[in-house]
Amino acid sequence: MITMRNITKSYQMGENVVHALRGLDLEVSEGEFLAIMGPSGSGKSTLMNILGCLDTPDSGTYLLGGEDVSQLTDDAQARIRGRRVGFVFQQFNLLPRTPALKQVALPLMYACLLYTSDAADERSSVDLGGRRILKKKNKKKSTRDRHYMRHDRVTGNQEGT
Repeated sequence: MITMRNITKSYQMGENVVHALRGLDLEVSEGEFLAIMGPSGSGKSTLMNILGCLDTPDSGTYLLGGEDVSQLTDDAQARIRGRRVGFVFQQFNLLPRTPALKQVALPLMYACLLYTSDAADERSSVDLGGRRILKKKNKKKSTRDRHYMRHDRVTGNQEGT
């Protein structure tokens, strides 16, 4: 699924050149999990930015699902991110005053994979890839029903679940 060969990335910092990645090779099979660990300044963030199609390497080859994404334009990178890459941020980056279900559905709406009758109105259901999640029919929402709770009402432990 992910194949990187001889990836390099350098940054100009004033008069100095910082070599963040030097000839990196990486292979990750479908369904495989990995952890990227290392000391500060070892290139972890640079690698993650390239893996997530937020940046391109200076040289080398990066194949994502067999497609060479090494030197894509910004627009092409955005299309790949929208269709094939998911990010889980350490701080969750949730939208204030937005129910959890809408937080999950928002990327699907941007990718035109989720269609709604009226995006401004509260929806009676949300279609998630062929599965419909129905909202409660009763107008009173239980504070225990996290799917419909606003981000600012969800506890820290609940944000990541």
